[in-house]
Amino acid sequence: MPLFLAFLLVPIIEIALFIQVGSFIGLLPTLGIVILTAVLGTWLVKTQGRLALGQLRGSFEQLSDPTEPLAHGAMILLAGALLLTPGFFTDAFGFLLLVPGFRTRAFSYVRSKVTVTSFKMGAASGPSPRQTDTRGDIIDGDFEDVTSRSPTGRTSGWVQGPK
Repeated sequence: MPLFLAFLLVPIIEIALFIQVGSFIGLLPTLGIVILTAVLGTWLVKTQGRLALGQLRGSFEQLSDPTEPLAHGAMILLAGALLLTPGFFTDAFGFLLLVPGFRTRAFSYVRSKVTVTSFKMGAASGPSPRQTDTRGDIIDGDFEDVTSRSPTGRTSGWVQGPK
C-alpha cells in the first residue's frame, strides 16, 4: 500500500509544483531548470559514484565489511534515477541523496532496523564440488549418445557408429 501511495502522490506533487513554478517564473525558465538539474545531477552522480566505487574497492582490499560502500552506491544510483526524472520534488530528493552526510544518516537508520546474523568474507570453507580433484587428470563432463537419433538408423557421417 505505501508503494501504491508513492506512485500516486509523487506525480501529483510534481504536477502541482510544475504548475506553481511555471506560473511564477514562466514556461521556458521552468524547462531550463529541469534540464539544468538533469545535467548537473548527472555530473554529480558520476563524481559521487567514482568516490563510492573507490571506497568499495578499498573495503575489498582491506577485507572489511563492504555493506556501507555498497549502500552508498545504491543510494547514488537511486539519486541518479531521481535526478533524470523530470520534476522538482524528485530532484530535491535526488540531490539530498548525493550529500554524503545524509547518506550516512540514512544508512545508520536502515542499519538500526536490520539485524545481521552473520557476515563472512573470503572463500567458503571446504572444497566446492568441482574442485575435489587435486591431481588435475579428471575432467567432469556430461555426454549424450547421438548415434540413435537418426530416423533412418544410419549415422550422419559426423559421428562414427560402432564397428
